[in-house]
Amino acid sequence: MTPLFFESIPVTMPHSAIYRRLGYRKETTRISPGQREEVESYIADALTILQLKGSALRLPIEIEKSVLISLPEGEAFASRKLARFLKGAHEIILMGATAGTAVMEAIQADIGGGNATRGVVLDATASEVVDAALDWIMGYFRQSLRREGKTLLNSRFSAGYGDFALENQRLIHRLLQMDRLNVTITESCLLVPEKSVTAVTGIITSV
Repeated sequence: MTPLFFESIPVTMPHSAIYRRLGYRKETTRISPGQREEVESYIADALTILQLKGSALRLPIEIEKSVLISLPEGEAFASRKLARFLKGAHEIILMGATAGTAVMEAIQADIGGGNATRGVVLDATASEVVDAALDWIMGYFRQSLRREGKTLLNSRFSAGYGDFALENQRLIHRLLQMDRLNVTITESCLLVPEKSVTAVTGIITSV
């Protein structure tokens, strides 16, 4: 049950998603060339600050009574929605990623220091990029699973969604050894630094 660690995750900057998070809508939002240039410069700044890392763990599971997802060594998740999501899967991938502490320090410095626009753009960029890191991890496993005639579900499920309680984040954090990524977890099960995420997806037989 040793995770696979990714010390550097190369992702393509999700510009469209960043602009959507900033509230821009292609059909209705007008943005001047000067505004776009400013936003793009801040996105470029984010690239130099982000320290994108992650970890992932492949585990066998058994789903019991449509609610209990049993893991090795007596661990388990209890969630009807997660069990339904994983229907047909006999293995899962737990995954986690973080954008690092430096970008959070930059966001706080900008918002507190009078350059709120840059802070907001850095915040949006970090949120989208750390999510893209999970996409990258899923792509990594899809490639390796292809040799086994298996693949991943198309989406993923995170603690705090539906009846998959946020408290499950504590077990995920421990299994992924996210402390090695310098990610800690609070008593209320929030990850620190803030731009850190975890998720689970299922492994299925390729059709």
